[in-house]
Amino acid sequence: MLNFMRVAAVSMALFAPAAVSAEPVRGSGSTFAAPIIGKWAEHYRNWRANGGAIGATRWYVARNAEDYVSSDWNVDYEPVGSLAGMFRLAQPEMDFAATDAPLPSAELRKRGLIQFPIVMGGVVPVINLAGVGQGQLRLNGAVLADIYLGKITKWNDAALVALNPSLTLPDAAIVPVFRADGSGTTQNFTEFLSLYSAEWKTRIGADTIVKWPAGSGVEGSSRVVRKVQDTPGAIGYVEFGQVVRAAMKYALVANRAGEFITPGIESFQAAAADALWISSEDFALSLITATGKRSWPIVAVTYAWMRKVPGSAARQRNTLAFFELVLEQGAADAIALNYAPMPERLTPQIKAYWSEHLTR
Repeated sequence: MLNFMRVAAVSMALFAPAAVSAEPVRGSGSTFAAPIIGKWAEHYRNWRANGGAIGATRWYVARNAEDYVSSDWNVDYEPVGSLAGMFRLAQPEMDFAATDAPLPSAELRKRGLIQFPIVMGGVVPVINLAGVGQGQLRLNGAVLADIYLGKITKWNDAALVALNPSLTLPDAAIVPVFRADGSGTTQNFTEFLSLYSAEWKTRIGADTIVKWPAGSGVEGSSRVVRKVQDTPGAIGYVEFGQVVRAAMKYALVANRAGEFITPGIESFQAAAADALWISSEDFALSLITATGKRSWPIVAVTYAWMRKVPGSAARQRNTLAFFELVLEQGAADAIALNYAPMPERLTPQIKAYWSEHLTR
């Protein structure tokens, strides 16, 4: 009887799902992209549970284990900001980081990383201003820079009145709200301000963290949302999908052609229409300089960073399976959350990039 029990125990160990000792894919970084990465993680888990293939291996759920869920079917993502995500990627248990501020190739080589784009979205000014409806307020880069420089302090300032002759703007204080943590959203927003304000470019510059001349700083996109919602007269900058979900008022911003375009998937994709991804080393480019008449002027691209030499070969395979699913089947999820998916033509280029640069 004892021998039978031992044989049974060995058999159970041999034929039990191998993933019981596996680990989830772990990532961190961009709060801008956190909602869509969370949705893709759910999609990935369901795909694996229903027999999703990784390379030549197909994973099946056994008939007698229909409720079994392996830990390595999960993607655990921490929205800590782009800069913090990069630092955390140095830890061997981390598999990827997401950022809205791509690194130049020399810095990637120094850190032993690769990067590739996964999704696009719009950075949108949000306001808490009584008597002004959705999309009624018009702004441009120069005025936004002067607001965050502390030079324009009232909503009825002459520069704002000139842009909005049909609005009755209140004699109320402007309260600028900004990200205090290392943020790719901030990188894109300050790059935009630098295009239109020589003072901003020379005095403040564009980076994930800058020394803000005026306003109130908070950490994370969700706190920007709450701060603006709770503060009469406030203005902030947030990813468009979060603006929609929070039912916040946004302002229109003049693009490079001088047009005031409504933010949305079409205007985000218009900004990327002429992007030369194939000729950009490590896919690093900015859409802030897009010149199309139908382009939203502050479009950010979210990139994934991975280490060239993985902390775990098995987790690297799972991470690549996750991003392959994202690129091939993630467009509908992105659109549903008000992001713009990457062009389909990029998928084979990104896969070739993986093969060329990753150690497996």
